[in-house]
Amino acid sequence: MNRTTSWEKAVRYVLLLAVLALTVGPFLWQLSTSLKSTTEDIYTSPPRFLPAHPTGRNYAEVADIVPVWDYALNSLKVAAANVLTNLAGASMAGYALARLRFRGRRAAGLAFVAAVLVPLESVVIAQFTMMRDLELNNTLVAVVLPGAVGALNVLLMRNAFAALPYETEEAAVIDGANVWQRFVRVALPSVKGTLAVVAIFSFMGAWDDFLWPLIVLSDPDRFTLTVGLNYLHGTFQQDPRLVAAGTVIAVAPLVVMFVCLQRYFFRGVGEGAVKG
Repeated sequence: MNRTTSWEKAVRYVLLLAVLALTVGPFLWQLSTSLKSTTEDIYTSPPRFLPAHPTGRNYAEVADIVPVWDYALNSLKVAAANVLTNLAGASMAGYALARLRFRGRRAAGLAFVAAVLVPLESVVIAQFTMMRDLELNNTLVAVVLPGAVGALNVLLMRNAFAALPYETEEAAVIDGANVWQRFVRVALPSVKGTLAVVAIFSFMGAWDDFLWPLIVLSDPDRFTLTVGLNYLHGTFQQDPRLVAAGTVIAVAPLVVMFVCLQRYFFRGVGEGAVKG
């Protein structure tokens, strides 16, 4: 029995290591490539993971030739606005779907589910036409608006609020609290984990988005980082070190944000799974 258990544990660890290598390995390889100097052969066989003489010159060259920090600032503006609008809009919509009784509530819930299933490519032309009619093309506002309130985030908040015991709100009702007071003072503090999940998903979605900013933006001064890195790849296609440096610059904020919110993220994944 002990041998079987030990064998099963070994298999599990091997599988976990394989998954870790497939998911984290490419990023670590890009990080290693970005730190290699021009005198080091990155195509050597067998490949060498650790750089012989680590250098940060590649990052400086990227910043000198391409306005990567301006692109990063544009992406930060879009991502921050996306996080704020999703936290506010998704939490209010989710609370209404979970706690309030109104005509058409079930149809509204089904509409959000259907919105999750619709791919962006099928509505991107309609979105572009709408932004053009609103005279918002080539602005960061146009980049933010389509993802201001994500349907998936609304459903996440709806499940989190639905899992809260009704007794807590009943006590607030007896004390004379209205709907807004119950939402702000009772419901929201109980779903901080899900709010962190929504914040992470919103930030990642806005920061990594490439297709929509590429379509709606035409002024290089307003490019987001993903669109700017596309031009970076074309400029430095003969030097993978600089491409890797630009990729690390784009991924680093996501890693930092997840590290800061991981405690709330893992707690929020379980919120709404089981009703209390």
